[in-house]
Amino acid sequence: MFVILGEEAYILEFCRRWLPAWTGNQPELLLQFYTKNAFYADPAHPEGLQGHDQLREYFTKLLKSNPNWVWEPVEVFPTRYGFTLKWRAVIPVGKKKVVEYGMDIVELDDGKIRRNEVYFDRTRWLEARPSMEKK
Repeated sequence: MFVILGEEAYILEFCRRWLPAWTGNQPELLLQFYTKNAFYADPAHPEGLQGHDQLREYFTKLLKSNPNWVWEPVEVFPTRYGFTLKWRAVIPVGKKKVVEYGMDIVELDDGKIRRNEVYFDRTRWLEARPSMEKK
């Protein structure tokens, strides 16, 4: 359950628009949430990716491989430049569903993400997908 205050309500509303863009294999829709020069890092790319060209290439591959995963906010924590998000993801892998929890550090600039760092242990997800390249 969320305690809805002004800033938290805005962040939660943003997450409820942004997180569904990760579902359905629509990388261009997802890119609309990021500034043109956004920085993005996750466990597969801890060094990070910069800008729409790099994000588009990665998101296209990632979303095509996972068109039916579903992300939802669990908790949000406002920060000076944006928020930290605790999330839950349900990731279909064959006939199974892997449930993962993780956190994002998100910085915003005029309502778009300028920095997004994703943290979670993807071991169970990778083990469930033996054909996936394990980076």
